[in-house]
Order: sequence, then C-alpha cells, then structure tokens
Amino acid sequence: MRKVSRPALLAGIFALLVSASLVRSADTLPRELTDDAFWRMVSDFSEGGGSFRFEFMSNELEFQSVIPALKKMTKPGGAYLGVGPEQNFTYIAAVQPKIAFITDIRRENMLEHLIYKALFEMSSDRVDFISRLFSRKTPPGLTGNATAKALFQAYRTAETDAQLFSRNLQAIKDRLMKDHRFRLTAEDQTSIDYIYKTIFNAGTGFRYAGGGFGAFRGVSYPDLMTATDDDGQPRSYLATEQNFQFVREMERKNLIIPLVGDFAGSTALRKVAQYLKEHGATVTAFYTSNVEQYLFQQGDDWRRFYQNAATLPIDSSSTFIRSSHFAYERGTQSYRLMRRGNFLSLLCPMPELIKAFREGRLQSYDHLIRMSN
Repeated sequence: MRKVSRPALLAGIFALLVSASLVRSADTLPRELTDDAFWRMVSDFSEGGGSFRFEFMSNELEFQSVIPALKKMTKPGGAYLGVGPEQNFTYIAAVQPKIAFITDIRRENMLEHLIYKALFEMSSDRVDFISRLFSRKTPPGLTGNATAKALFQAYRTAETDAQLFSRNLQAIKDRLMKDHRFRLTAEDQTSIDYIYKTIFNAGTGFRYAGGGFGAFRGVSYPDLMTATDDDGQPRSYLATEQNFQFVREMERKNLIIPLVGDFAGSTALRKVAQYLKEHGATVTAFYTSNVEQYLFQQGDDWRRFYQNAATLPIDSSSTFIRSSHFAYERGTQSYRLMRRGNFLSLLCPMPELIKAFREGRLQSYDHLIRMSN
C-alpha cells in the first residue's frame, strides 16, 4: 500500500470538505415553498407601492432576440430576478432557475402575477390556459402540439362569454384566498377584478396600455407570444408545451414570488439578496426592462439601485437583461436605433457592471448602454 504523507492527507481532506460544502450550498434552495412561506416573502420582502405608467403587459417585441446568447452565458439553476408582467415567464422558461423573484414598484403588478399564478395552476395545458386567461371557450381541434400562432389564430374568432368570465374570476379568487389562504385586502380584490376585466374586454387582441406612447400601443399579446429570436426560433412561454409546463410547475410549487418594491428602495432587493446568500444561491439573470433609464432621471436613484444590486450574490455567468431604444456597437462611437420593435433587448455581465460602479466608472445611462450588447 502506498503511504500518503500527512500534508497530502490533510490537503485531501480539506478538498473533500470544500467540495461537500459547495454541494450543500448549491442545493439549499427549496424545491417547493409552503403557502405560508410564499406569502411571508410577498409580505415581508415588499415595500410600499408606488406608481408608474400603468400597463398589464410588455411592449418589448424583440425581447426574445437575446435568448440564444443568454442561454450560452448563464447556467440553469440559481435565482432569476425580474420586473414587470408576462415577459418574465419567457425568460424563466429560457434560463430555468430554481426560484424567481419579480420586483415591481406597482402593487397592481404583484396582483397581476397572482392572477397568472392561479391561471397556471388551474390550467392543464396551453389551450386551457389561453381559454382561462381571456375567458373564451376552447375552439375545437386544438391540441398540445399546436404552435403559438395556431393557438391565437383559433382563439381570435372565439366569442366572448360573460358567464365564463364570472366563473373564472371567482375561481381565481377562490384559488388564491381559499386554497392558498393568501390574505388579500378588499382593495386587492377590487384591483384583481379590474385587471382581469380589462383582459377580458380586450380579448386576444389585448394590447399594451402604457398611455401616451403612440406606436407602442401597436404591440398585442399574440405579437409577443408569436415573436421569435433573430433566427426565427419561437421562444415565448406559450411557444411550446415544454416552456409552459416548466413555468406552470414553478407556479404550482410557489417558486415565482412577486414583490412590491422600488429598485432604489431599501427593502425588497436587499431582502432577496439576504435570502439567496442564506441559501448559498447566486443570481442567474436579472431582467431590468428599461427601469434603469428612469432611475438615471431621478437624482441618485441609479446609485441606490446599483448599491442594492451589489449586495446580490453573483458569479461570472450572472447576467443583466435590459431594454433600450438604442444600442452602441461594442468598441465604437456609433449606435443603432430600435429595429423591429419598440425596444432593443441587451445583455450585460453583472460582475462587469458592478465592478464599474464600485470603481466610479459608471456615471450615466449612456455609459450603461455602452456596456451592454
């Protein structure tokens, strides 16, 4: 038998301990949250609500264009962070995190995500989900193999059904308040009524409702769900049954947590950072939409946001996803304006940006976009 020296033995034991520690820390995010734990996070991590130009859906038609690169840059698992409504489901399906936190300054956005949560949980497949979302009877002949385009074409001519809407709305509230026992206020319930009624009245032609942005109103829900990446590959959460079922399973396990919070606030993002650190997890991707543009217009809010972001546990693959009306070509002074849609979707390594902020090299929104690609 070969004799092992004491230093070599100790080094081997240390390596095993470090390896075991890494395995444990990478496996501490819960596979499922109880209803009580989910609601405590929603309540305790959230801040007071604020206002923004009200909207129920994204207007970022080109948001799928970065997904191929995003999948190469990131790795499955970890935590996904985001803002806004339904576009998060598409990014979640793409990066496949273990847990997701959606932080938005509007309480209405949190409530809209609870509506989605109930609909995901109650729907067996995409056909059923679209029927419940828009309160339209299921057209005959649709199967789980249908493309998103075929699904929305079929539902486009489906008649409105006020009775189905009433039953669905009650089922949503029962799911949230009776089954999950989430403590929604009377005002919350009124907001849920309003949000769901707005979707019903609009039908599958549901369009962005940002207000005062002219052409931005041209983006509809089917436009977003049937959009593709630059290679023509459909990647929305309704593009395939596999994408839908991944998000549905996370919703069923209470692993998509909507929060009310300001990116520049003192609570929401800091609480998320603390939770992830306690569970040895890192951020996979952080979708900021175009929120940073507004933060740079609001005094020191941008600094407070990046101070918050600097507390998040990240690694070399952690990536910001953001939207902009323009993007600079790397290493040049030239820029390109938005292409097919209203926004360009851009990626930026989180460590690179946080380092630039800490060193004082990040001073403007223009510089932020120059660091994105």
